Amino acid sequence: MSVKFKVVPRKNPQDVAAPEKFYAAAISNGETDLEALSEMIAYQSTLTDTDCYAVLRSLEHNIINELKQGRIVRLGSLGNFQVSLSSEGKAVADEVTALDIVKNRINFRPGKKLRQMLQQISYQKED
Repeated sequence: MSVKFKVVPRKNPQDVAAPEKFYAAAISNGETDLEALSEMIAYQSTLTDTDCYAVLRSLEHNIINELKQGRIVRLGSLGNFQVSLSSEGKAVADEVTALDIVKNRINFRPGKKLRQMLQQISYQKED
């Protein structure tokens, strides 16, 4: 299987007068939700899909709770989740407070198996 892509025109935001260029953009081939994942896992194991779904929901719940406490969540070869943030700069370190935080996000760093998958993936241009 391969990931399909389409060609999209984009302008240069730093030079709006420049001619647009064309870039490849991945096309989604549907979605897989927790219920579908739990059914797949159940088929590949001795667990029921209900048990698998419960474990996946617990995983989701616990990842959220651990991130709220500022912990890095390491999921082995799948990858790591971590909260990061951006703040306004101050001239003196003591002046920086939580009110200076302007943006937060969750960073995901893929693990070894996901990085290997990216090296082996193939692409197909959609007609």
